[in-house]
Amino acid sequence: MKAIIFDFDGTLANTLPICFYAFQSVFKQFDDKDLTAEDIVKMFGPSETGIIRENLQNPNKEAAIALYYEKYAESHTQFVKPNDEITELLHDLKDSGMKLAIFTGKARKSLDISLQALQMDDLFDVIITGDDVVEPKPAPEGLFKALALLEVDYTEAIFVGDSEADIVAGLQANVQTVGVHWLPDYQTAAFMQAPHHIVEHVAQFKDLIGGMK
Repeated sequence: MKAIIFDFDGTLANTLPICFYAFQSVFKQFDDKDLTAEDIVKMFGPSETGIIRENLQNPNKEAAIALYYEKYAESHTQFVKPNDEITELLHDLKDSGMKLAIFTGKARKSLDISLQALQMDDLFDVIITGDDVVEPKPAPEGLFKALALLEVDYTEAIFVGDSEADIVAGLQANVQTVGVHWLPDYQTAAFMQAPHHIVEHVAQFKDLIGGMK
């Protein structure tokens, strides 16, 4: 095993609450709609900008996108707390020589806000965001791009995510796929397509990785 590719929201950081808050603020202000978290999850797939452009009825979409990033940035510290176990895991993996990557549906701008706030911005060799793909998850395009940039074979990498779309993308890319439920908020409680492994705790993941080296 040479590389680990991670999803971000709900996998490396408990950012789903701030995503919900920012989307709720946008749709309330521009469409006068009160969205639930479940309503928002149903829109997931494209990046935040894609979600707003595809679902907002108000024609002033650029202003809505600007508001999303404003709410996301100004409230990040309030909503998103560092997870010491995950931070330690990433540092340990990097120190061991493992290549690390992110494949997320997030836009680059919001991902950069979170990575900088959580002091993770220097840990990843490759980052693929929703801005970098034509076909979002569950399509495996982003995984193929990550593998190519990491210069590893699909047999030498694993993909870690918390959503059904993550699992489907990983399986379609033929990489070892791990579903995680180790943060307070995650997208999919029960995977319809079974990943190769399901992990509930970071320590369990460390044992899994140790057995793959």
